[in-house]
Amino acid sequence: MAETKPWTHHRARVASLTRSRTADDPELADARRDLRAERLAAYIEEVLAQAPPLTAEQSTRLASLLGGGAP
Repeated sequence: MAETKPWTHHRARVASLTRSRTADDPELADARRDLRAERLAAYIEEVLAQAPPLTAEQSTRLASLLGGGAP
């Protein structure tokens, strides 16, 4: 049995909401945002698992980017 990705329930929610909601519906927008965040988290976890450990400076810089800080 294939492993289910953590973000797949968000994808299903978006798919379900798109059947009955307009593109500008706030709940649909929230669901799309949540899906993107979960996909990004999965990607970050995958990349970090393959990379050597980050320095404190690198970790701080990346956290700043995720927090909306300037690059």
